[in-house]
Amino acid sequence: MEYTSNSDKITRDYFDSLLLETRYLDSSLPSTKLELYGRSFDSPIMTAALSHLGNTAPDGMLIYAQAAAKANAVHWVGMGEDKELEEITATGAATIKIIKPHADNKEVFRKIEHAASAGCFAVGMDIDHAFNGSSGYDNVLGLPMKAKTTEELHDFVQAAAEKGLPFIVKGVLSTKDAEKCLKAGVKGIQLSHHHGIMNYSVPPLMMLPEILQVTRREIPLFIDCGIESGMDAYKCLALGATAVSVGRHLMPLLKKGSDATAQRITEMKGELAATMARTGICDLQHFDPTVIHRRTF
Repeated sequence: MEYTSNSDKITRDYFDSLLLETRYLDSSLPSTKLELYGRSFDSPIMTAALSHLGNTAPDGMLIYAQAAAKANAVHWVGMGEDKELEEITATGAATIKIIKPHADNKEVFRKIEHAASAGCFAVGMDIDHAFNGSSGYDNVLGLPMKAKTTEELHDFVQAAAEKGLPFIVKGVLSTKDAEKCLKAGVKGIQLSHHHGIMNYSVPPLMMLPEILQVTRREIPLFIDCGIESGMDAYKCLALGATAVSVGRHLMPLLKKGSDATAQRITEMKGELAATMARTGICDLQHFDPTVIHRRTF
């Protein structure tokens, strides 16, 4: 057996180790409609919180948002200038703004306020960008970062709530952090290892059942990292995820424009629906984890 420290490879292997049984009798054409924070979307396949896509395609961030709007999908966005966020929300994309764990909490509060004024429908924090790889706090494009306490997180949740926004934490990969998120009052958790920010990270999907036991479906759980198809999305949803984020899989399509990117999101929705039909799942509220089997041969 070949072993690797690469968290992305480990995650891909885990996805591919999960097999599905079929359930054709009494099945029907399914609905992929997602209801999230008072909004309706065509499917639980969302974009991921990417940043600086100008290196991938001119106006890449706007193309990415336009694609989400055309596909009627939830759109996540990472770091960027205030003006860029305003241009993104102006596309009509239902946007969730993810804020870095800035060392200066005043900047976090300012970004929460700006996200609300820009028209985002949710906001959150990327907690896994607090440390660098050499025993220090991270610094992203000259901006110092710092790990946050549960108490600080609670303050961010309250600040977002005052602006009418649910607050989501991205980068959770343990029941310990999930418990602290609940204590802080967060309204959603995204399981993510940030594209392998640490070697040997457990696949987000592997941790989902344990974190689901802690959260007891009180808040939505989202899965990030390595999702490349409707089948991948199905496996996440079957094991208890509310929705999934797709990022790097879509990036090459940005050069072809928003229509091509939106088409792929829609294709993935079709792949998801086809798998739901073949396993007897009529809508997002009726997924059954017993359809999943772990390969043992």
